[in-house]
Amino acid sequence: MAAETSPRWDRRMRQRLAHGEEAALGELYDRLASTVHSLAHRVLEDEGAADEVTREVFAHVWQHPEEFGPGRGTLRSLLAALASDCAVRRLREGGAASEGRVRRAATAARADFIVTSMPVPLRAALDSAYHQRRTYRQTARDLNVTEDEARRRLRLGLQLLSSAGGGPGTAP
Repeated sequence: MAAETSPRWDRRMRQRLAHGEEAALGELYDRLASTVHSLAHRVLEDEGAADEVTREVFAHVWQHPEEFGPGRGTLRSLLAALASDCAVRRLREGGAASEGRVRRAATAARADFIVTSMPVPLRAALDSAYHQRRTYRQTARDLNVTEDEARRRLRLGLQLLSSAGGGPGTAP
């Protein structure tokens, strides 16, 4: 998972990008390229195509910094959404994918976007329970929270994820 970003970092990065600071683009790339690439790879199942989507996303940020202004979400969530959209569009344009595969890829991209955009406490709880196969009690101990809080985080995280399968018109 990519390094976390703070609201202050996000705000400062937006200002730097708006002023055309090349070093800002490099820092943004260093911080979030792995998130963008993994989302694209999940949809396209092709390393080269995921690399191209990653370049396309960061080129778009550089060319259109005004689209990433404050009030539109975190840079992380905006880049994740852009990566998902670009990858699904590329999959559709490729012509080799069936509509079923495109739908599955779009659902997977929405799920990845949701997880990527989740607050850190929810992601940490889901990671503990899913990837590490921990119970909610073990998750509570791992995160140093009450069992009720661990259950709440897991429930909310799963509710958010359940919206990923809502169909092609569902916004992430």
